[in-house]
Amino acid sequence: MNSTKDYKSKLVRRLRRRRSIRRNIYGTSQKPRLTVCRSHKNIYCQLIDDSLGKTLASSSTCGKALGGKVDGSSGNCLAATLVGTDIAEKAQQLGVVEVQFDRNGYKFHGRVKALAEAAREAGLKF
Repeated sequence: MNSTKDYKSKLVRRLRRRRSIRRNIYGTSQKPRLTVCRSHKNIYCQLIDDSLGKTLASSSTCGKALGGKVDGSSGNCLAATLVGTDIAEKAQQLGVVEVQFDRNGYKFHGRVKALAEAAREAGLKF
């Protein structure tokens, strides 16, 4: 069993899912795209206006705002919850209430789900 081959096939499947999702999601200034990216140690999210090609707001576990709030590992569900509430607060400051959630090919489970639920509880609609 070759672990590199298994990893590459898993990555190829995720990239295929990402392409098919991105065909249907397009962010505007009234309804930007909330995209999630995760690594082993951190989780990142951005509000993107695709019509202008600009990032409106971003939040991550390695940012200045959340760096002190995250205890221990910054790649767990608790950290994802903090990132979700932070991006929702930044969106409300911009006057954004509704977003399109782009899970970026990841399964809606674990950290991605925790971030999404925290953003919904903080006031974002999607």
